[in-house]
Amino acid sequence: MTSSPHYIPQSDPPLPPWETLPTMYDLPSDNPEEPGLPDDFHFLQPLLLYLTFQPINWNPELVYSAADLNLYYDLQHPLWYKRPDWFGVVGVGKLYKGQDLRLSYVTWQEPANPFVVVELLSPGTEDEDLGTRRESTADKPPSKWEVYERILRIPYYVVFSRYTNELRAFQLVGGHYEPMNLTNGYLLMPEIDLSLGLWQGSFRDIERLWLRWFTLAGEVIPAPTEEAAAATERAMIAEQEATEAKQEATEAKQEAAQAKRKAEQLAERLRQLGVNPDELDELL
Repeated sequence: MTSSPHYIPQSDPPLPPWETLPTMYDLPSDNPEEPGLPDDFHFLQPLLLYLTFQPINWNPELVYSAADLNLYYDLQHPLWYKRPDWFGVVGVGKLYKGQDLRLSYVTWQEPANPFVVVELLSPGTEDEDLGTRRESTADKPPSKWEVYERILRIPYYVVFSRYTNELRAFQLVGGHYEPMNLTNGYLLMPEIDLSLGLWQGSFRDIERLWLRWFTLAGEVIPAPTEEAAAATERAMIAEQEATEAKQEATEAKQEAAQAKRKAEQLAERLRQLGVNPDELDELL
């Protein structure tokens, strides 16, 4: 006995696929073995942090930062790692041993641990990022919070949610993290003469609230493209001011020439009337 084929009912006319098939919200770029959402924001936000992390009191050659790079932290379990959304280090060259681009950051082979870590909260990672999940055992890796606080002792730990625009930060005090307070809207890190804060603006032609680096005084640290754009704008303003100054000088010269012509015409008219303009000047 043969069975009739099963047909999926169709509307008349059929609906377009973008109305019936899963959307990007149903199919995020997620790895089931590593919770997190590597979406556009997880690319652009760390990029802005990378471009603006410029500690004023450090040689730029000894400043390193990375995004989504394996961070190995445990000598007893050398294969255990965390993958911060972004982290910054001072006192470390941009190349591994001055020779090669890093494939990962192996703390026992580097001169310094990260100075600051930023995690971008995702629904699948929030518990671990905020330290609310603490299930580590001898044979199970600890949470990010435990690694950053207890093992690597990273001075500053920052978490930011693009869903709520909430910024939270923690500073290592006495071996454990204490919540940080904002100072005029900024997280101050005086050791590197920088502060971290939220900025409403356009980055890569996308307008939204971004997390970026500032000076301690709250001045924006420009990204290279922003700096180039600002330099171009300054050059255009200088050129415009020079053009206006030249135009004003030309107009002043023209006015002086016109005044001279009027004076000559008046003197000539006086001579025609029998008056010597030079003697008139003496009388006046």
